[in-house]
Amino acid sequence: MRRGVLCVTLWAMKSTDEVKRMRILLADDQSKVRSALRLILEQQPDVHILGEAVDVTGLLDWVKATCPDLVLLDWELPGLEADGLLSALRARCPHLKVIALSGRPEARRAALDTGTDAFVSKGDPPERLLKTLRAVGARR
Repeated sequence: MRRGVLCVTLWAMKSTDEVKRMRILLADDQSKVRSALRLILEQQPDVHILGEAVDVTGLLDWVKATCPDLVLLDWELPGLEADGLLSALRARCPHLKVIALSGRPEARRAALDTGTDAFVSKGDPPERLLKTLRAVGARR
């Protein structure tokens, strides 16, 4: 009996710990970018990466299946039609936050005007991404 109680207690502790972690989905068609993002984010104790999408279809499937807290969205993702995509994502997951990423800093205005929660240039240092992630995550 004692062993069963210990297992349940450990499971409960793990579940409580998981609740505090921000659940993130990566959406970028470049594997090097996804790998770099994963490397940075996996070092953060309050972040859990749910998965990766390489196009809009995969992104919609992941969001429907997992309802993440946040999506790091490549603003040049294949199949991206910004207005329709953000509406479709939030229809599936109303509390979803979206941070747009782009190698083109001039894309900032369009991304923010379309309704993303924040924008980070792919050329920015990792600390900028983490700071933005925390700020957007705090608005949950």
